[in-house]
Amino acid sequence: MSECGNRLVIIDGNSLVNRAYYAIQRPMVTKEGIFTQGIYGFLTMLNKITKDYMPDYMTVAFDRKAPTFRHQAYQAYKEGRKKMPDELAMQLPWLKEILSAMRISVLEIDGYEADDIIGTVAKRGEAAGLEPFIITGDKDALQLATDKTKVLITKKGISEFELFDADEMQAHYGFTATQFIDYKALMGDASDNIPGLPGVGEKTAAKLIHAYGSVENLIEHAQDVTPAGLQKKIIENAELARMSKMLATITTDVPIEAEPAAMRCETPDYAALKDLYVKLEFNSFLKNMVGDVASAEQSKGAAVLSSAQDQSVRNELFAGGDAFLAEALPIQTITTLDELSSAMAMLEKGEPLYLKTFGDFSHKATPLIYGIIIMSNSLFYYIKVDGAHELVEAWTSFLTENDIPVIGHDLQPDIYALLSVYCAMATGGAGINEMLPTAGDDVSQDPKAPMAEMRLPRIAFDTAIAQYLLDPARSHYTMETMALEYLGVAIDQEGMVQAGGQMSMIGDDAETYAAYGELWCRAVAAMKPILERAIKAESLKPLLETVELPLAAELAAMEAVGFNLDKGCLREVGDRIELGLGGLAEGIYAVAGEEFNINSPQQLGVVLFEKMGLPAGKKTQRGYATGAEVLEKLRDKTPIIDKILEYRTLTKLKGTYIEGLSPLIAADGRIHAHFQQTVTATGRISCTEPNLQNIPIRQALGREIRRAFTPKPGCVLIGADYSQIELRILAHFSEDPALVEDFRQGADIHSRTAARVFHIEDESQVTVLQRSSAKAVNFGIIYGMSGFGLSEGLGITRAEAEKYIADYFMKHQAVKEYLDACVFDARKYGFSQTLMGRRRAIPELSAPTYTVRQLGERLAMNTPIQGSAADIVKVAMNRVCAALRADNLDAKVVLQVHDELIVEAPGQEADVVSELLKREMENACELKVPLVADVHRGESWYELK
Repeated sequence: MSECGNRLVIIDGNSLVNRAYYAIQRPMVTKEGIFTQGIYGFLTMLNKITKDYMPDYMTVAFDRKAPTFRHQAYQAYKEGRKKMPDELAMQLPWLKEILSAMRISVLEIDGYEADDIIGTVAKRGEAAGLEPFIITGDKDALQLATDKTKVLITKKGISEFELFDADEMQAHYGFTATQFIDYKALMGDASDNIPGLPGVGEKTAAKLIHAYGSVENLIEHAQDVTPAGLQKKIIENAELARMSKMLATITTDVPIEAEPAAMRCETPDYAALKDLYVKLEFNSFLKNMVGDVASAEQSKGAAVLSSAQDQSVRNELFAGGDAFLAEALPIQTITTLDELSSAMAMLEKGEPLYLKTFGDFSHKATPLIYGIIIMSNSLFYYIKVDGAHELVEAWTSFLTENDIPVIGHDLQPDIYALLSVYCAMATGGAGINEMLPTAGDDVSQDPKAPMAEMRLPRIAFDTAIAQYLLDPARSHYTMETMALEYLGVAIDQEGMVQAGGQMSMIGDDAETYAAYGELWCRAVAAMKPILERAIKAESLKPLLETVELPLAAELAAMEAVGFNLDKGCLREVGDRIELGLGGLAEGIYAVAGEEFNINSPQQLGVVLFEKMGLPAGKKTQRGYATGAEVLEKLRDKTPIIDKILEYRTLTKLKGTYIEGLSPLIAADGRIHAHFQQTVTATGRISCTEPNLQNIPIRQALGREIRRAFTPKPGCVLIGADYSQIELRILAHFSEDPALVEDFRQGADIHSRTAARVFHIEDESQVTVLQRSSAKAVNFGIIYGMSGFGLSEGLGITRAEAEKYIADYFMKHQAVKEYLDACVFDARKYGFSQTLMGRRRAIPELSAPTYTVRQLGERLAMNTPIQGSAADIVKVAMNRVCAALRADNLDAKVVLQVHDELIVEAPGQEADVVSELLKREMENACELKVPLVADVHRGESWYELK
């Protein structure tokens, strides 16, 4: 609050929400299709205003659609003004609801504009002894500035304001705030369609006001005005000037009932505000609100809301379930095997338990586990590891051998850590806590199995995965975000830093980890029933329980196994890339006629567009644009372009894979990449650190990198990938007779399509080019490719490309009908759905912008197909891993790349594993066409295809 307790902030709602909407360049849309960037920007400004000006009273004024007294006086008033975008208009009711929940007065009245309401409130505020602050982006409000009333004009973006009072008006314009009305009347206002005096602009209007003071005095002394042309305009348009002044004048006697006293800032309705923030996915505001609740409680004399103990306000706000709201239980710390044995004896064998593991889960060394928190019924245990890895080994054995159901949040890193330590211990402790060898060191090959034989922990529920299925478009699924949303709890305990499931300490470890882990598990227990109800309501339970939860454990196991990498082979490929770069550089310099830094866009731009005279694209302050899209258009003009593009490709290969892979080789000589299942909206598994799914295979040297990925001695790599899985799913969904029959016959689908599209009776006469074009059409159809996109891809005219697509749909009408139905259903229901029920919201379909709607249509066509392919591959991976264990085979899955699985198997198991891979993958799902998996063996990843 202000020092004197009398500050009244009056906000121009329409002005600020418009400014906020256009200031935030990226569209913000919730999973339900609600656009929110205008609201978000407005609330950001509101928070800044509240912090900087500490209002005691506050109100927000809005325009209404009804005509005002100005429209009645002048029909053309505001005529031609651009209509508010639909995606902004839909935000205003939500914004008003939020303001209501904040208990901030909202004023609007038919027949008057927000400016008139603002002027009236300011006048009444002054009369009541208050200090009005008007906040707007509209300079019309400057006429309201007085010794008491300040006008703040938004200056830049949504964070800077410029303040005007009576003195500042005089200093800035040279006349009073009241004379600002006359100034505007003379020069007019195009945005409001106020005509003003013809031919009079800002400078002339200012000179006239300085000389005559007002419109009326100017008209009375028009005969004294020079030059003669201006004098004539004033005399002939006197009534127009008077009307313009009337239109520009803000009235200060609007018949509003609310008096300033009713605008006093009150404690918000936190329960209503919480629901709105959750609905609009404003987690940052939700987090701030939790802090406000704590401060409010403290100011009442209550204890500060701690992260582990809820007080009355939070209990009232967040119905998170008894598991969280119950009193904290005492935590028993375990430091010895005997203590662990006693604790395990207390745990009921069939009862699920909540789990959280803390540590450094680096994939470059065996994870360093600090401690493990366990919650089961009324029991809380903290296993303090502190290097006692036998505790981890014993605990992991207990979990797996007794098939204990495990519940947690983002459990994959926990299971990865437990399995990695267990297996390192089971193989003699090799590699435990060993850090990565320095770059250039040779890593010895470990002849032992990369992973000891064991069952995997059984995941009964994972709150992160459940939320992912409910809302796959989120950027992250952290405990911090979800606890705020569902429970109103800030899981950011002092002294702990959360980073992707890994925890690092800034204080005493055991006590802090134990307290934090207890909070974590109780939060999971509180969210679980809420998420279970939502999962059931969305018919996602089978997908969660039979696909995603088992997969999390399998991915953790695959990470723990890792993929062997031959560093010597990698160096050899690097040497060849270096040699290729050298040759390309010489060729580039020869064409350019000089040496320069090829990696410098500035130097490259000068060479290409100034010295060589090639047609340039746009030029910025930094120089010419030299991106791939610019260079592609210049390919046919000079041979230097192909060399530059190839040079860039090899440079990326060298940096990303040759130099990038080496530091990621762990002490066991293997790459332990991260595989994440909550990243892509389609359900595909994502790979990072490094991204093994993205190693390029179109360039020969890119493919060569795969030679470095080898099996350990005595083993062989066996790869199986689905043949044209997305096209088979398209045939299944569309039931197109020709497509279904082609797959049932085992035909070459691209040659068959080419024969139909190009009207070739004898399929054997299809050329390589025609087959390639048909392949582009086949896959382009899945992704909703336009004629323009296909023409770019094939290097043909747009007309030819559109004819290819038209001919395809003529031969496959059922495909066209199916794709149209995908768009229709997604528009009707708001989401697309896969074969196994995975849903993806597509708010883009309701966007007012044509290009965004087009994107939505492509997503609606592609999501069921690509998402179903992802579902099938996940089921296949679960089946393969389970079958390998069931048959007591030593083979392990080491990599999943889109529709391909790679297994490392002992040589004597190769035949059995090959057969198992094909069987399990081809029987992962029953379609109307056969699923076909092609199986290959090799001594390196390169040899699998």
